[in-house]
Amino acid sequence: MKTTVSRAARQVVSQRSINIHVAELQLGMFVSNLDRDWLETPFVTQGFIIETEEHIALLREYCDTVWVDKVFSKWVKAETQTVFESPTHLSLIHQVPAQDEHENASSIYQKTKQITKTLMDEVRLGHAIDTKSAKEAVSGCVSSVMQNPDALLWMAKMRNSDEYTSEHCMSVCILAIAFGRYLGMNEKELNDLGLCGLLHDVGKIQIPDEILNKPARLTTDEWGVMMRHAAHGRDLLLSTSNILSAAVDVAYAHHERIDGNGYPRGLKGAAIPTYARIIAVVDTYDAVTADRCYAPGMPTTDALRILYESRDTHFDGHLVDSFMKMIGLYPPGTIIELVNGKVALVLASNHKYQHLPRIIQILDEGKNKVPERVINLMDVEKGRLDKDYFIKKAHVDGAFGINMRDYQAKGIQFSRVG
Repeated sequence: MKTTVSRAARQVVSQRSINIHVAELQLGMFVSNLDRDWLETPFVTQGFIIETEEHIALLREYCDTVWVDKVFSKWVKAETQTVFESPTHLSLIHQVPAQDEHENASSIYQKTKQITKTLMDEVRLGHAIDTKSAKEAVSGCVSSVMQNPDALLWMAKMRNSDEYTSEHCMSVCILAIAFGRYLGMNEKELNDLGLCGLLHDVGKIQIPDEILNKPARLTTDEWGVMMRHAAHGRDLLLSTSNILSAAVDVAYAHHERIDGNGYPRGLKGAAIPTYARIIAVVDTYDAVTADRCYAPGMPTTDALRILYESRDTHFDGHLVDSFMKMIGLYPPGTIIELVNGKVALVLASNHKYQHLPRIIQILDEGKNKVPERVINLMDVEKGRLDKDYFIKKAHVDGAFGINMRDYQAKGIQFSRVG
């Protein structure tokens, strides 16, 4: 039976770290080492902040003592600490209107797209991961999202199915940063989370193309090969110098599930690293809304339904609820059909009234092209537009012959239509 060690009996192992008994663990402490090999526990990499009582319970189950880093630890009281702080009012204020950020976001998107593709190609050729370029790409995305996330989220809807893996990683990066901003993360945390998103699927580089791009259902053996991408990603990142430890966690654990039915280790609940739980939600949302070799993309409303139905089984319920509030029913870039039959693209979300975003009309009620014009559906609420301007349905990219990449090519800018 485990016995409690008094504070006087603690062993100071350095000026930064002290060895304490697990009975004395508190929320906010940074655990830098264990009394056993990390591979014997559910924790992937060395070093993490204790964020929940479940983390403490797991440490008590596997360890007698742990080392706590005094510099990194927050040392907050258990009764005041929560895993995810409620979004602060300031974190949700857009510093600039979406139309003013659109041009900058377009430039950042193009640069990030090229960096991501080059990074993946280099890894495919057996070269080391260029962490400097990856961090540079993420930093640009963070700066844009902090100004106004709608502009870059609009750009992230522009996809090319021939470059699915790299574009998926980039989209997950952008979505994760926007989600982290909503959760109230600071700039450093957003950069860390964005890097985790950018590199979460890097292990797929080592999956044979005939399996990765197979248009039909995978066999049992093929699925076994596919699942190894999590371990491949972990190994690639562990062999990378100066890599963020959280990125290793996410690459290895983003397919773990809250109920323990995920892979590769069947981790459950709080044993799944926090950033991996965040990326799991974002990863699934982006994957099911994009065209893949074996399935067409779903409307955003269907994707949100899938997430909602998997709350507290596959995904962290709190995170799903928060993500649905952040992304909204009709995120930027969504093709929508109005009650009156007109078709439009969503330009900017309305977080207070999610059913009334700012849109650009593309087709009239007869599905004929018309000169693009911006409409603020809030005008329905204000009585300036008929109620037949309410949204009837969301559609996938390509519906009615409308493709986001065509609008990127045409150079439609918020500032030119708004």
